[in-house]
Amino acid sequence: MPDLPNPDVPDIERLKIRPDFLAAAKGASCARGAVVVQALDRGDGLGLIRLGFTATKRIGGAVVRNRAKRRLRHAAAALVPLHGKAGRDYVFIARAGTAKRPWVRLLDDVESALISLAANQVPASDRPAAASR
Repeated sequence: MPDLPNPDVPDIERLKIRPDFLAAAKGASCARGAVVVQALDRGDGLGLIRLGFTATKRIGGAVVRNRAKRRLRHAAAALVPLHGKAGRDYVFIARAGTAKRPWVRLLDDVESALISLAANQVPASDRPAAASR
C-alpha cells in the first residue's frame, strides 16, 4: 500500500541557490554539538519548509564533507517534520565532529537545535527593519 501524504506535515523542499543560503544566515542560529542550524521565517505565507545543507573544507576533504552532509540530510528528514515550522528555511551546517559523531547524539543535537529555534524564532512581520548602511 503506498504511503498517503500526511496533511499535518508541511511540504519540504531543498535550498539549492546561494542567495537562499545567505538569506537564512541573517536569521536566527543555534549551535548544538556537531551541528549549527540557521532558521529564517520567510514571511511569504506558504506552508512550505525549505532545507539546505553545507559543510566547509575546514571539517575535512570531500569524502568527510559528503558523509557529514548525508548524515545531516537523514537527521533532518527524521526530525524536521516533527519540529520544523512551515514558512521557514533551515540551513544545517556541519561542524568538525558531524561525520564521526554517534548517530543518537547527532539526532539529539539536531532535535535540540530545532526545538530551541522554534521557541525563540521571531516572525518576519515582527522583526525590526534592517538599518541601511
